[in-house]
Amino acid sequence: MFHFKMGTMAPTIFPRVGYSILSFLMFINTVLSVFNNGLVITVMLRNPSLLHPMNVFILSLAVSDLMIGLCGSLVVTITNYQGSFFIGHAACVFQGFAVNYFGLVSLCTLTLLAYERYNVVCKSRAGLKLSMRRSIIGLLFVWVFCLFWAVTPLFGWSSYGPEGVQTSCSLAWEERSWSNYSYLVLYTLLCFIFPVAVIIYCYCKVLTSMSKLNRSVELQGGRSSQKENDHAISMVLAMIIAFFVCWLPYTALSVVVVVDPELYIPPLVATMPMYFAKTSPVYNPIIYFLSNKQFRDSALEVLSCGRYIPHGPTSVSINMRTLNRRTPASLSRSVNTHSKVLPL
Repeated sequence: MFHFKMGTMAPTIFPRVGYSILSFLMFINTVLSVFNNGLVITVMLRNPSLLHPMNVFILSLAVSDLMIGLCGSLVVTITNYQGSFFIGHAACVFQGFAVNYFGLVSLCTLTLLAYERYNVVCKSRAGLKLSMRRSIIGLLFVWVFCLFWAVTPLFGWSSYGPEGVQTSCSLAWEERSWSNYSYLVLYTLLCFIFPVAVIIYCYCKVLTSMSKLNRSVELQGGRSSQKENDHAISMVLAMIIAFFVCWLPYTALSVVVVVDPELYIPPLVATMPMYFAKTSPVYNPIIYFLSNKQFRDSALEVLSCGRYIPHGPTSVSINMRTLNRRTPASLSRSVNTHSKVLPL
């Protein structure tokens, strides 16, 4: 490890070809992150009809992911190309703050989205209360909550600094102090373990409710929707796997540092968790946006400059609120005319 002071850098500690490979990979990640999330934001703003309460979460997610791409992936692409973090200490602190803040916002927005889907599917009364006002209040809470955890290292509770191969900055995992340990413990519990538990619980309940509903429909003489159920299960598994791929290495590093402060972590190993976290803006738009037919049609229309004409209905899902008020008999008749029982 070498010292980082006021923008002066010691010679690189990683083979030059290694920095070039990292730069290329992060360049691809930056292009995909900016394009995917920029497309989501453009489609949302061009189609006000898409801005219903649930989709406001998707818009917030796209904004935070776009900022991760611009403040994180883009900067890392440039610094790896140079082979050092040559833009100074202030830029290092800003990058660490920005990636930490917008990464937490994305993480908590995914948690809020899972919770609201759980309410709509599993709790009819709570689902009926979902409104634009409730969505905005929830997002305001998320952004303020995450701001607290991103700002406190600027005031001495933990800190931001160079990490791993010294071409990116994040929380000072290697700092050996009780202040840093206390921050990392609470950060891990409240900003990772708790959101993971909420997401897994909510989506497991959603799948269970869908399975019960399908059995009820079949008993009433309705059409089986096993194919739609399998699609829903695949989507939920993709959400959870992508979530863990992006954030589990980041959290595992913090846990290891707290449990064994004297353990030596090679620079490349210390760097990789933040690189995995920076890939989350690529997956989220694909899973939460482009997999939806209505959004996909709107995106193709934007990309084709209006020449694309959607074929068939833009949405074939049963309306959540109507579903919650229907009797089993009326539900059976409705399911026979729709191709999906419950949209995720």
